[in-house]
Amino acid sequence: MSNASTTIAEMTDTNQQIVEKTLAQTNSEQMLKQVRQAGIVGAGGAGFPTYVKLQAKAEIFLVNAAECEPMLKVDQQLMAQHPDKLIRGLLYGMFLTGAKQGIIALKQKYQAAINALTPQLPDNIRIHILPDVYPAGDEVITIWFATGRRVPPAALPISVGVLVNNVQTLMQVADALEQDKTVTQRTLTVNGAVNKALTVTVPIGISLAEVLNLAGGASIANPAYIVGGPMMGKMIEDLNQPVTKTTGGLLVLPQDHILIQRQTRSLDAIMNMARNVCEQCRMCTELCPRHLVGHELSPSEIVKAVCYEKVAQPSVLLSALTCSECGICEAYACPVEISPMRVNRMLKQQFRQQGMKYEGELHPADPMIDYRFVPIKRLVSRLNLEAYNHDAPLQPLNWQPKQVIIPVQQHIGQPSTPIVQVGDSVSQGQCIAMPDEQALGVAIHASLAGTVRQVSTSSIHIVGE
Repeated sequence: MSNASTTIAEMTDTNQQIVEKTLAQTNSEQMLKQVRQAGIVGAGGAGFPTYVKLQAKAEIFLVNAAECEPMLKVDQQLMAQHPDKLIRGLLYGMFLTGAKQGIIALKQKYQAAINALTPQLPDNIRIHILPDVYPAGDEVITIWFATGRRVPPAALPISVGVLVNNVQTLMQVADALEQDKTVTQRTLTVNGAVNKALTVTVPIGISLAEVLNLAGGASIANPAYIVGGPMMGKMIEDLNQPVTKTTGGLLVLPQDHILIQRQTRSLDAIMNMARNVCEQCRMCTELCPRHLVGHELSPSEIVKAVCYEKVAQPSVLLSALTCSECGICEAYACPVEISPMRVNRMLKQQFRQQGMKYEGELHPADPMIDYRFVPIKRLVSRLNLEAYNHDAPLQPLNWQPKQVIIPVQQHIGQPSTPIVQVGDSVSQGQCIAMPDEQALGVAIHASLAGTVRQVSTSSIHIVGE
């Protein structure tokens, strides 16, 4: 299909033939079982088991290809290199959910991906061009941009007839259904203060230290590390942590960078700042994407309610449960460096421990909604990332690790149970841990051929041949 002499019509026909052949050899129940056994979860970071999502019935199947976190370059390059696989994965998802329309939502600047996808689109799939703003990749916002539908607070996208999946997830669905291929690799970006920024596909279970070495190591003397994107990623100190199915990137920044300073600030310090320097300017609320789309969530009111008791209705505090933790309130809106997001995160943890749930109405969208999303270029400038936001081209990997440590829980739900023992020989792709049949979970597979060195309740250690 990648042969330059292949015509557009032939490529489209070939895609259709592959899909029809696959569907003719199986049924919906078997397909869902294959997706679960392949270990497929939401690759966008949530890690929700994909087989559960695909059991829903939807009108629209939306591919969230926004990738609007600065510095991450995965989905845009995978789409450009493997457009046929993405489209087939989407067609399988549409078949399983009954969706009549497929939408691939991405940004105009991903022109290579648009050029690769457009010739292969069947009549029931279209591309939607998203504005280059943050957070266009928040699924609630992506749905609104691409369909005009607004997801109520605390509701799932399926409540408005839409199912959302990530690019890498759907490619894995295609691999599983067509080749019985299991999830043993993860494509991620290594960016920032490194000697060779790149995007690369690596075996699950290798250490982040090895990932950093693939990028030539840090280019500064005192580096700090974020796993994920600069806005929603988490700072880590231990590079011995393994790559998992949801690891989207490794970013290297100086210790004194504003993003690192924010993440090292204690919650007590944030609360003290909120009590003493909050100006009640409401900018955090005015720029909150969920608030803009009509949710009750109001970061400024939540901060005020936490700092000064009995100044808000209970639903105001509970609305913290609907926060997507996009970080706009912290990284862009607040003029005095308060973090309403951290306050929301604290409340979410407390409310979930208490089993509390939010119930609220969907209000009209903010009349200024079209003008309140943050342009990516402006965000990159505000975060002082211009010097660290490299292209990070997708590179082939001609390297095998000596060992991998594979967590048995890389997904929302219950951990999978190891089915191998110390001393067992395993092949690459072999199932090494299985979920309980009745529990929410997926299978885990060996990403390296070798011998099982250690099995614990949290991981399986494999040493290469």
